[in-house]
Amino acid sequence: MKMSSPTLIFKKRPIVYLQGEPLLLWNWQQEQQTLLEILEDKQVRIFSECRSGFCGACRTKIRSGAVQYVIEPLAELAADECLPCCCIPSEDLDLELSSEGAEMPPVYQHSYG
Repeated sequence: MKMSSPTLIFKKRPIVYLQGEPLLLWNWQQEQQTLLEILEDKQVRIFSECRSGFCGACRTKIRSGAVQYVIEPLAELAADECLPCCCIPSEDLDLELSSEGAEMPPVYQHSYG
């Protein structure tokens, strides 16, 4: 009888975008931080107050993608909103936040010819 080798399953790390512009590739070390903390580290302008999903001050519109809550929010949210203070991306995530002033990755342009 021939035994099959185990199959490894890799989950793609989510990319976080700001209005379609890539901000970062979410890495596993960042799992200990909320989306709000990472956005602040990248100098993204976002208002926040409580950091526990209660007040809703950091309410952010999701253009596409999904989040996973590490603390279930108490503030009421629309289907296309998240509270970055208490969530992490669960898939590629495009947020309705400005990239102005944020630490964006360099964009590489290829010249062909």
